[in-house]
Amino acid sequence: MFATMGALGLAPTAQAASREPAFRAPSSGDFHLKGKAAAKVVVVGGGIAGLATAYELGKAGYDCTVLEARGRTGGRNFTVRGGDSTTDIHGVKQTARFSDGQYMNAGPGRIPQWMVTLDYCRELGVPIEVFTNVNANAYLYNEKAGMKAPVRYRTAKADVYGYVAELLSKATDKGALDRQITADDQERLLDFLKDFGDIGDTLDYTGSPRRGYRVDPAAAGTPGEELGSVPSASEVFASGVGRYFAFEFEYDQAMLMFQPVGGMDRIPAALTRAIGERRIRTGAAVTEITDTAHGVTVTYTQSGRTRSIEADYCVAALPPNILAKTAHNLGPAVQTALEACKPSSAGKIGLEYRNRWWESDHQIYGGITETDMDLAHIWYPSYGHQGRRGTIIGYYNTGSNADAYAALTPREREARAVAQGVKIHGEKYRTELATSFSHHWRQTPYLEASWHSLSGGPDAPVFAPLNRAAGRVYFAGDYLSYADAWQHGAFTSARKAVTALHTRVLG
Repeated sequence: MFATMGALGLAPTAQAASREPAFRAPSSGDFHLKGKAAAKVVVVGGGIAGLATAYELGKAGYDCTVLEARGRTGGRNFTVRGGDSTTDIHGVKQTARFSDGQYMNAGPGRIPQWMVTLDYCRELGVPIEVFTNVNANAYLYNEKAGMKAPVRYRTAKADVYGYVAELLSKATDKGALDRQITADDQERLLDFLKDFGDIGDTLDYTGSPRRGYRVDPAAAGTPGEELGSVPSASEVFASGVGRYFAFEFEYDQAMLMFQPVGGMDRIPAALTRAIGERRIRTGAAVTEITDTAHGVTVTYTQSGRTRSIEADYCVAALPPNILAKTAHNLGPAVQTALEACKPSSAGKIGLEYRNRWWESDHQIYGGITETDMDLAHIWYPSYGHQGRRGTIIGYYNTGSNADAYAALTPREREARAVAQGVKIHGEKYRTELATSFSHHWRQTPYLEASWHSLSGGPDAPVFAPLNRAAGRVYFAGDYLSYADAWQHGAFTSARKAVTALHTRVLG
């Protein structure tokens, strides 16, 4: 009956509900049915995975204590506002001087609409707004490929699609696909290609209104002037701009995407309130985790004093590279697995400008400019449109590019990023700059990674010890998911640990 209702659109179908394995939050009623009682749990790490663990267990009345080494919760979910200060592992201190209402998300900055992160935003009352991940008015600029000037995303896309459609249609028209598809299918393919590349019946790509206009269409007498100087197919392919269009098809990058209103850290802030700040101890750096026959003892330092806490269970939700350097008795297999989680590098710089010239001069409202320079990406803000000031992410780079910037002083990072941005946007990129703040995750105390690389994925045999309890210690984190670097991975990993722990307590 339920299946029939689903087919009629009167109930959700199994397919519609299959985006992730079903999760049922623990409930205090579960204990009444079993004649059991909630346990005491210490959660090591106050990032998204740790907070989600304490939040879900708290629904059933578990006595949870969260130990967070840093002075704030959220882990790599870090929104920088004016007045915020950081000190990296080398002792370099920065204080943000962003004006009121301006911020940069130093960690996660966008949420795909299929991820459970949005479910938590709804449940916790965190308002969201659209994050523009792809913008036809943003630029592409591959300096190393010989491009002399940036080109609009829409223009490059029209040229690439146009020439691909021309080449494929002519191959089809000359019978090159006779052995691959039927004559009828070739006709259907030709019809598709004519529209896909805007090549018409001639099958020649000679430009298209899709490329954009030199003079935009307006009132009578102004039909618009299309962009001229269509590059050759060879020039278009040599520029390498085509490599960027697959980005918008990726399952985790396709629009629509979202962000919390006011900054990504609205999520950990809401979790912290829901858990209760009295249950969270910040500035508590864990030094040892000891599994015993009847519980777990966690030793930590706070305010210069060594303390310890005993609990029935522990959920280790700190980064694996940090846990690998923490004393424990969880066995060599666990240690080997932790050491096999390789930390990755990533960094960002926020550039606050005195006016939003990218909107007024370039008509760019949100989105990302892609480059082959070492700044990699430029993100335009998806909030505060047409306001007085705005903050651009002047680089979001990874790997060796991020490491190269990490070796510089904050002032040198700014100079390097701005010098490259000027090549795309001109001198306003320099002259209108008010302030900047840069952040590199490999240099962040108690984290020292942007995300982690697990060879073979989290289900590889070497990581098996982290996917089950080590005595009374469970593990959680985005690295133990197929959505590493996303909050969705942290949330779903936490749910997995919560389910396993709760099932065990219920016996």
